[in-house]
Amino acid sequence: MERGKGNVESIPDSELIVKLQANSLDALGVLYDRHRNLVYRTALAITGDPDAASDLLQDVFLRLHRFAHHIDPARPLESWLYRMTANLAYTWIKRRRRWLNPLEDMAEWPVGGWKDSPAYHLEEEETTRQVREAISSLPLSHRGVVALYYVNDLSVQEIAEIMEVPVGTIKSRLHYGRQALKKHLGFMDGGMLCETLYEFT
Repeated sequence: MERGKGNVESIPDSELIVKLQANSLDALGVLYDRHRNLVYRTALAITGDPDAASDLLQDVFLRLHRFAHHIDPARPLESWLYRMTANLAYTWIKRRRRWLNPLEDMAEWPVGGWKDSPAYHLEEEETTRQVREAISSLPLSHRGVVALYYVNDLSVQEIAEIMEVPVGTIKSRLHYGRQALKKHLGFMDGGMLCETLYEFT
């Protein structure tokens, strides 16, 4: 017997995946509600486009339903979601680059994307715009690492497992990304950079 809606929050992802493999749309709905924010934030950080992030959010969960039988319920679902989101975001950017400069999109990225806070002051808006442009200037592989590290607060080890590359490679990309951002945002020191990137999310 299906559990009542009041108990939905207590159902672990592993059990929901098993239900999804049995074609339970209710399970898909619960997983969507539980993980949509992390998928959207990751897609938005990599693409810099709210509309694309919304489309990718839907695409990721459609693929979750389609490929449910290939997912191991014993492994954390977040890793699969991060990897799928990053891959789809990279594909979107590569296609987009064929006819539109991504920096122009970044400059038009609305301020306050994930926050329901009051309007930012002009100085904060300018800082946010510069951070967006700086992130968009990074190579795709480095942008993904920066997004997972700063936006989703994942450890180097977790990012390495998600991207299926050595920890040393992740550290190298993170170091390069951090140095590139500091150079692009020349007015910031390391501490201010970390704080700004955190606020940026």
